[in-house]
Formats: sequence, structure tokens, C-alpha cells
Amino acid sequence: MNEEILVNITPQETRVAAMAQGVAQELHIERASLRGLVSNIYVGVVSRVLPGMQSAFIHIGLDRAAFLHVADIWGHRNGEDSKPIERLLRDGDRVLVQVIKDPIGTKGARLSTQISIAGRFLVHLPQDSHIGISQRIEDETERVLLKEKLQQLLPEHHGGFIIRTMAETATEAELKSDVDYLRRLWAGIQERAKTTSAPALLYQDLDLSLRVLRDFVTDTTDRILVDSRETFAKMDGFAREFALPFADKVQHYTGDRPLFDLYGVEEEIERALARRVALKSGGYLIMDQTEALTTVDVNTGGFVGGRNFDDTIFKTNLEAAQVIARQLRLRNLGGIIIIDFIDMDNDQHRGSVLAEFQKALAPDRTRMTINGFTSLGLVEMTRKRTRESLAHVLCEPCPMCHGRGELKTAQTICYEILRELVREARQFDAREFRVLASQKVIDTFLDEESQSLAMLEEFIGKPVRLQVENVYNQEQYDIVLV
Repeated sequence: MNEEILVNITPQETRVAAMAQGVAQELHIERASLRGLVSNIYVGVVSRVLPGMQSAFIHIGLDRAAFLHVADIWGHRNGEDSKPIERLLRDGDRVLVQVIKDPIGTKGARLSTQISIAGRFLVHLPQDSHIGISQRIEDETERVLLKEKLQQLLPEHHGGFIIRTMAETATEAELKSDVDYLRRLWAGIQERAKTTSAPALLYQDLDLSLRVLRDFVTDTTDRILVDSRETFAKMDGFAREFALPFADKVQHYTGDRPLFDLYGVEEEIERALARRVALKSGGYLIMDQTEALTTVDVNTGGFVGGRNFDDTIFKTNLEAAQVIARQLRLRNLGGIIIIDFIDMDNDQHRGSVLAEFQKALAPDRTRMTINGFTSLGLVEMTRKRTRESLAHVLCEPCPMCHGRGELKTAQTICYEILRELVREARQFDAREFRVLASQKVIDTFLDEESQSLAMLEEFIGKPVRLQVENVYNQEQYDIVLV
């Protein structure tokens, strides 16, 4: 499979697109003014302990206090200490914490006291002692060999390590270099924690352009195209020090046409923000994202191919399974996800669609759980949410509909104005009333609701004048007493 990673740099933001077979599979955006906090390590101050919720709010220097649950306190988490949180923390305590989930919506960042620091091949767990291995390395013999290789390289009192998937092809020298780098990093964090006043940031994760080399690139990646000379030099230097096998894959793009335009990524971003997603067969998806969950509805649309209706439904659902998996990655949708495939009576078809969906989700690096079809014919799944979705990064609620996705009709607004005029007339003895509203609302008053307005004027015994305000949206209006 032809895999490429595109890195687009501007002074304001870094954008990364992971491509496969010429199509964007993942999008990552990091803005200079709003970098993600996941993996950052802070020395914080306990601002409030909540025994009823078995949690605490920790001040780490952000606008909103961060949240620490007792289950994320090291010691309690591994079963060594099951005391309630009020016996573990007190208001004003200094505490070393790491962000495990960015602030999302109205919620503050989520914290853990178990520290983990990611390297190229390993993740260091300095408070732990065991050696773990990525579940993506499935061969048991390979798992045993990797664990033995790492154990031979570790000094006494080495702390814990998790062997990442990247380590499958790593040499002993590369593993040793990663161990030394991570241990030096942790020693520096500990030193700063002793001498720094809380709250304070002690360690910030790599920026997105360097995380590409640490987390995204694999043996199947053909090249990494970077459209900034300065960032290319930085990535090239980092690769030659920490990811030498991939150093030659980092290339500086110097073409006249913008990189994301050349590969169609800009169009892909626009499509990833749309509610409706077209399928090649003529069917389509409707994707609705709320704070609690995301729903995906599959429809046949104009697709009438196949030998019979069951065959049409089956083929639409198979295509939808692949597209949904890609859309989840592109949009970075997390939390609870409910998928309403078109109803299938054939159990074999259901099984094939579910298998195709699981296969399409396999490349996703985010932790997920997938349940089979429920009695209502829905597929339920969860996808870990660690950062804001693409829509939340790029968009904000519409000031006209306030996120509803719909506007009240001009006729509805007319009726609201008529009711408001009655209320105002009962409270105030004005000479006349002046209605300020949008062009469409005023036109409705002058046309189909002209009789309603005349009846109201007769009822309140006062004239009503209409005035167009071009800056008003359809739901805005004012009533002025003259």
C-alpha cells in the first residue's frame, strides 16, 4: 500500500495528513496558540477534594482546574493503595500529574499521577517496574525475544517500560539510545519538580511535526513531504538522531502548488466537516455529533444496483462500513458512537458487514471497543477521546441557530412578534410600536401575515410600523416603543 505523510506548515498552525492509496486517512491539526496538552507533565496544587465523587480538582496553571479521579492515582490504580481520595490528597497539596485527556467543551483536562514518557521505540513508566509489550505485536516468540533483549540493556532500578510496535525492527543500539534518552528526560523532570514553584509546566510533549516521526511513520511509509524548509531541517535532524531508518524518507516539498491542494486534502477537510457523506454507490451517510455521542445513519439513496433489494442493501452497508471507519479517523470522533446500518434480515450479511467494519477499523491507533448488532439492528462502539474532534477545532456553533442546525421560520418569528406586541401593549401606553426585523420577516408581515398584523393593530388600538434591519438574522427582532 502506497503510504505518505504530508506536513503543511504555516506560522499559525501545523497540519498533518496521513495518506494511503492517494486518499487522506487521518488529519491532525495543531495551532501555535492552542497546542494540545496530552502527555504534558505539571506540578500542580490540589484546589478542592470531592469525596462524594472520589475526585479532586488540581490547579496546573490553566484557566480551568483539571480533574483527577481516584482511579487515576498511582498506587490506587495498581491496587497497592485503595484508600478513599480524601485520605490520599488534601487541599493545598503539591502533586506531580500528567494530562491524559485534553480539555473538551466545558470539561477541564483529565489528569493521572502515573507518569509515562514516550520515546521512539519505548514508553517509560518511571514509577513502575514491569516490562510490557504492545498488543499489536502478536507473535509470541517475537514478544519473548523483544522482552529479553530489552532486559539485557536495562540498568538496575530501571523503572518500567512498554515496548512499542516500532521496536520490532529496532537494533540493540537504538533501544539502548531510547532507554538513555527517556531516563535522562525523567531525571530532568524530577529535578525541575523539586525546584519549581507550583503550579508549573515541567515537560511538554514534542510538537506535531516531530510527533510524526515518533508516532506516525512506519515501515510501510514511503515518504514524508514537508513544505517548510525550516521544519524540514528540524525534522531531518531529529530523524537522524532518534529515527535514523526514516531519515531519508523526510523530503522537502518545493512545488509551486500548495501541498494539501496537490493531494486533494483541502477538499477532504471540507467533506469531513459536512453532515452528509456521499458513497460511490449512490448511497450516503448522515453523521450527527453531539456532546455525549455520535450517530451515523446509512441510507441507500439513489443506489438501485444488484440483483434484488437485499443485495442492494448488503452492498451499500459494506461500502458504508469502510467509509465510516475512515470518517471516524478523519474527524477524530470519540466517545459513544451508534451506527444505524440499513436493516438486513440475512444473518450472514450482518456478520459480513460487521467483519468488514472491524477490518476497516484495524489500522486505527486509537483504542476502541465494538459490539455486534443489537436487537434494534444498531452497532454500538466506543472510541477513546483524547483531543477535540476536527469539527470542534475548526468550527464554532452558528450564531444564528446556536448549534441547532435549524432556524425558526419567518412565519414562526412573525407569530412571536405578534405575541410580544400584545404583552408590550398591556404594560406600556405607547403612541405606536415599531418592529425591527430581517427582510424576510418583514416581507412575511406584508404578504401572507398582513391580515394578522391588521387584526392585532385593531386589538391593541395602536399603529405598528415595520422597519427592515439588514444586519439582523432571521431570528432577531426588536420592538421599539414610540
